[in-house]
Amino acid sequence: MGIVLGANQYGKAESRVVRVHRDTARHEIRDLTVSTALRGDFTDAHVTGDQSHVLPTDTQKNTAFAFAKKYGVSSPEEYAVVLGRRLLDATPAATGVRVRVEEHPWDRVTIGDREHDHTFVRRGGEVRTVELDLTDDAMTLVSGLTDLVVLKSTGSEFKGFLRDEYTTLEDADDRILATSLTARWRHAVGSADEVAGVDWDGQHRTARALLLEAFAETYSHALQETLFAMGRLLLERVPTIAEVSFAAPNKHHFLVDLEPFGLDNPGEVFIAADRPYGLIEATVTREGDG
Repeated sequence: MGIVLGANQYGKAESRVVRVHRDTARHEIRDLTVSTALRGDFTDAHVTGDQSHVLPTDTQKNTAFAFAKKYGVSSPEEYAVVLGRRLLDATPAATGVRVRVEEHPWDRVTIGDREHDHTFVRRGGEVRTVELDLTDDAMTLVSGLTDLVVLKSTGSEFKGFLRDEYTTLEDADDRILATSLTARWRHAVGSADEVAGVDWDGQHRTARALLLEAFAETYSHALQETLFAMGRLLLERVPTIAEVSFAAPNKHHFLVDLEPFGLDNPGEVFIAADRPYGLIEATVTREGDG
């Protein structure tokens, strides 16, 4: 009985393509996870190791980034069709291609009745939290949120940092600043009696809105500075909050080098890297408290 190759395909899975459209002062962002797979007559690649008909998966990834720049992303559907056609044209042995695009939607941050031009908050994933520590003699009540994913497509830099022989990071005059924020704020209440009658839902909405306002409006020299500004605004505007603590993993976005494909990339196409990441933690409190 002979042994033959059955159905097969190959491709690049889950390329994180973030396209920022900067044609006007009001930026647009499309956040995609792109997977591609080619199928066709690739028997020789499997049976004899001959790769002469194989378009590398790395090339498929590069094409996904290059086409995000070259054609933009007006919609995930149109982007997938253009990308798929290119991969088929570039691979004569391929009889078909699968392109999977997942879009992670972002909403604009709203400050008052104004939508911000270049600050976004991603939908979904956010969790509201409450932590209570209660004894016969005391009570600690901490509200908060986690997985609030926010991004600024400009208005952030990082430079002038300490360097040694292991430092390779370059100064950044204009970068994407993004984080999945965890914030916890402790209320200035000492007993269960003080909890009754408070509009906790309203206070949570207010706290969240103030955090987003500070993130959007603060020109950031570092994520540390942004966190302090967020905590300071919250404490200034809500006197019943005693302190606020943050944990903010830096969601890095690295500019993709498109020069090998003859394309300029003036801060438009990025690869979003989720590991490893910087983790910034800080507590902002009132002077003399604690």
